[in-house]
Amino acid sequence: MIHDKTILIVDDEPRTREGIRKTLEGWSAGRNHIRTAESGAQAVELLRKQPADLLITDVRMPEISGLSLIEAIQHFSNKPVVLIMSGHADFQYAQQAIKLGVVEYMLKPIDKEQLLQTVEKALKFSEQQRRIQTMQELVDPKLLDVKERGEQRLNSQISEALTYVDTHLGEHVTMREIADLLHLNSSYFSVLFKEQIGINFSEYLTRKRIQRAKELLVQTTMPISEIAEQVGYQTDKYFITVFKSLEGLSPSKYRHSLTVRGNK
Repeated sequence: MIHDKTILIVDDEPRTREGIRKTLEGWSAGRNHIRTAESGAQAVELLRKQPADLLITDVRMPEISGLSLIEAIQHFSNKPVVLIMSGHADFQYAQQAIKLGVVEYMLKPIDKEQLLQTVEKALKFSEQQRRIQTMQELVDPKLLDVKERGEQRLNSQISEALTYVDTHLGEHVTMREIADLLHLNSSYFSVLFKEQIGINFSEYLTRKRIQRAKELLVQTTMPISEIAEQVGYQTDKYFITVFKSLEGLSPSKYRHSLTVRGNK
């Protein structure tokens, strides 16, 4: 079971709402936070103040319907994964729900086993979405520009140089070494690299190393000193200095900030 997630149940029918809450609380045994709202308007306010990982909402409710609720939270930065409940097998509602990114459309009365299986599946999907979002936040904008340039076809020698950097990040890499490998004059290689990539070789190498370090900080529990070595820095002190110059905070604070955000 995935722990420390927030589930919000929205239904104007107290009996249904409380029944689902009790079922989920029994299943969760305190490992997740189960909250309820009796209307779409109340749900929007709750989600604005405290994001949820999973939203379970009825389709037909007075004032704000389930679909209107989902539309109202589309612009929220931390959107929950959504399950919809309905007492009617309405094809039009189902179509709209799919367009809004709803992961499951459940018909009432809801079977307890089906509910728990669907919630488990939805929370796993939510976890995957959070991981994808976190990885997207790690990407260096300048390296993204380089990738886009690559899609517009780079000089074959520069492409080869980029591949070499990628496969030797943990080693001592110099521009002269790569220029020699490509049988190019260092000065010419330097000019060609800047022309093709948009930044000079030294900056590119640094950004690639810090990018890889960010991935290791988030995906592993590896010590800072070991990460420094993995990305080509001989001392963790120098690595921390370079990391702070690019990211504005130390590697340990960076790791902590993303871990805290990922758990919300």
